[in-house]
Amino acid sequence: MKLVLKFFLILTAMSWAVMAAADSGYDKQKVVYHINYDDPKQQAGALRNIQNHINAVGEENLDLKVVLHGNGLALLLDPDALVNVPKFKTANATDDMTAKISSLKDQGVNFHVCANTVNGRKVDYENDLYDVDKADIVPSGVAEVARLQAMGYSYIKP
Repeated sequence: MKLVLKFFLILTAMSWAVMAAADSGYDKQKVVYHINYDDPKQQAGALRNIQNHINAVGEENLDLKVVLHGNGLALLLDPDALVNVPKFKTANATDDMTAKISSLKDQGVNFHVCANTVNGRKVDYENDLYDVDKADIVPSGVAEVARLQAMGYSYIKP
């Protein structure tokens, strides 16, 4: 009887381990990443965080938005446009950075750009910013972050 009980306990423990391993994935997530700084290394790190997030959760389980305002628009600002937009210290949309941005977009990531910053800093979104359409522009970056949080998006500031 002890042998049967011991066998049953081992079998139960193994079943729990198998179920735990099968259930180690993540549920669907809604996340907003907030970028309002212009440091290219920090922005590259944020893009790595986003890619790592996608790799861990799976793009099919992730609704991910990136909200850019203020100095954060430097992520999408073409270096050649810096002469036209003197209110930015850096323009980080280099070939390497734009390749990462395109890859993230291909995986379903949406980039939201603050209209207040575009207008206030006199940015021509069609010519100065990398791959930004009118539909990507939101009235206010800060208000967009708050709106998304109210909709249940988790806030991340990398």
